[in-house]
Amino acid sequence: MGWMAKRRLRTGPTAAVSAKPDPAELLRIVQLADPDARADGGDILAADTRIHAAVEAEPELVGGELETVWALRVAAEGPLPFDYFDRYLAEGIAFRLGGLAVCRGEVSDPSDEDVQRGAAVILPVRPADEELAELLEAEPGEDDAFEGAGFRAVVVPLKTRPPAVRDLLPFATELTAVELRGDDLEKVGALALSLAEGLQGIAVDRWCFRIDAPGDLL
Repeated sequence: MGWMAKRRLRTGPTAAVSAKPDPAELLRIVQLADPDARADGGDILAADTRIHAAVEAEPELVGGELETVWALRVAAEGPLPFDYFDRYLAEGIAFRLGGLAVCRGEVSDPSDEDVQRGAAVILPVRPADEELAELLEAEPGEDDAFEGAGFRAVVVPLKTRPPAVRDLLPFATELTAVELRGDDLEKVGALALSLAEGLQGIAVDRWCFRIDAPGDLL
């Protein structure tokens, strides 16, 4: 691949993976972030962003961290639904495909254990503290926080509307997120899914991709 092609790849957040992804599997992954995502030729369109079809790139794109590189560039084509959505798409795709993310020339590993990860449950209405305390089996503390066995939950109002929670919007009066953190990510994932079921919400990871199983956070 020539210099001009490499330069073009760096014009937006990019997921870099070691094998060319299957288009159907890639679309399934992107639909976790936007259920309305659809194929457009070899590309995928998701909430005013375009995930360009994978192209083979030189290992230098990721500083030689991968021997073979297939790059999926993410470019905004309109107003993003929230800040950094294009970057979150690149990082979320890279995480699920075991790759790396490139943004503004910096290479990162979304699975890095030093990066704080967790989950959030997005709800159509803010739950009462008593109801949340019962479901979490934790007592409410200061600043809308709950401390439980091996996890911390914080309730925050959600000013943005991630595409992943589209199904909530017809009924939402006050989108609220319960952010969950803990060292045991599988436990955090299980708690997020249980909370989402109990409160009719949607569980997502740190990139606002829906999760369907606790292992999706690992």
